[in-house]
Amino acid sequence: MTSLLSKTAPLALAAALAMTPVLAPTAAFAVPAGGYGDLVEDVAPAVVFIEVTSAVQTGATLPDNMPEAMRKRFQHQLPEATPRAGLGSGFIISEGGQIVTNHHVVAGAQSVQVTLADGRIFDAEVLGSDPATDIALLSIKADVKLPHVDFGTSDTMRVGDEVVAVGNPFGLSSTVTSGIISAKSRDINSGPYDDFLQTDAAINRGNSGGPLFNNEGEVIGVNTAILSPGGGSVGIGFAVPSDVVREVVAELAQDGTVTRGWLGVSIRPVSEEVAQVLGFDHARGAMVEAVAKESPAEKAGLVKGDIIIDFDGAKIEALRDLTKAVAAKDPDDSAKLTVLRRGKEVSVDVTIGTLEPQEA
Repeated sequence: MTSLLSKTAPLALAAALAMTPVLAPTAAFAVPAGGYGDLVEDVAPAVVFIEVTSAVQTGATLPDNMPEAMRKRFQHQLPEATPRAGLGSGFIISEGGQIVTNHHVVAGAQSVQVTLADGRIFDAEVLGSDPATDIALLSIKADVKLPHVDFGTSDTMRVGDEVVAVGNPFGLSSTVTSGIISAKSRDINSGPYDDFLQTDAAINRGNSGGPLFNNEGEVIGVNTAILSPGGGSVGIGFAVPSDVVREVVAELAQDGTVTRGWLGVSIRPVSEEVAQVLGFDHARGAMVEAVAKESPAEKAGLVKGDIIIDFDGAKIEALRDLTKAVAAKDPDDSAKLTVLRRGKEVSVDVTIGTLEPQEA
């Protein structure tokens, strides 16, 4: 399990987190009478077990300054990369066999095998993967229509709504757990697009990539990480919201990549001291720390010290507000920024560039 660091505790990436069905915010979305048996029967056939084989480098290398003759002599003595097995969860989203899971489940995979709830086993192809949101899209080929689930709307979920997880923790297939949505829009410092749903439904190693359901059987999230000082569930898990997943999956299905807009600035938060000087009631905006050469920002005239407070109509309260707003733009789109420059508001027109794909 890979670890992440937050401001308060280590976050362990669940090398395969489970799917957590979430119950919706109205009386119609109350816990079903008698429990979740009917819901689980409906959705479980679409939840899959993913086994991955990938090569792992041994870490043994020769010095860069070694003479070429010696390098040729000793190169063959280095231990070769050895296969590594990984486990995860996923869910089928089309009768034709498209499957959603986490990027970190299949990253570096040499082979991917998918086992359905009924025991059928398929070799899977990775159609595309997005490290920035930790979402991957797979495909399997079957001679029959496959059971599948649909996406719901994560934005309508409320803190306190019940959730249910179905996945493969520690390889234990079709494991079901329940809980609630503990928080929304969590930033766990894993990347610039953090916007996680938090849940206390028990998810562990092996659950990564599994769906989070509401009690209508709709996927409202993909479980991705847990806060876990000891490596197991302590009731704090995180899922990528379905509203994000749906858009990423649609792009991955087209050409295997996700295209994001690029502005070309380094930014930092506005301090409380600066906010007071500017007359803000609270610290907000994104302060430009540096402008990349030949970037859309430089061409538009942005300079160090500018404070971006509005991007094309979206108010910029925190840094991720800007990163998400820019990323949502298509390359060559036009956008209007409002910036504070030496205490005065300035309107800036910019043509968005293309963000080069980066590893997480």
